[in-house]
Amino acid sequence: MEVGSREVCKAAIQIALTDSREEEIEMKAKNKENGILSVAVDFGSDFGSAVPKVLERAVVAAKRENVISSTHAEEGAVAGAAHEAIQQIVDKCVGLNLGGKIGIARYGSHIGVCVFFAIGLLNLNDVAIGMGHRVV
Repeated sequence: MEVGSREVCKAAIQIALTDSREEEIEMKAKNKENGILSVAVDFGSDFGSAVPKVLERAVVAAKRENVISSTHAEEGAVAGAAHEAIQQIVDKCVGLNLGGKIGIARYGSHIGVCVFFAIGLLNLNDVAIGMGHRVV
């Protein structure tokens, strides 16, 4: 199987959509069989403080699971892709709360970051997904 940006982004989306830690572990193993490194991390915050927290959580999770190394270029690629993903859903988020999962996947030089969030107040939620891609 040839792996490129489409497959990496698909893997990031799929791991962000997992419902449980067990399903996440299974998806991570499936991705690894195809040579794709992946990780997901839960997230929740008000939108006002969300952007720096999402960027930080994405970079820390990717480093912790050895999806990226501690180089400036790789950390910047994850942060940039995460920022792009957030920018895609920002209009729905202003003044509301976010909760969901960040999915990160990598194959070679391709890095994809997906944010999958419920956005709202109390139980009145909308759902949004954003996707960012970078090449290192």
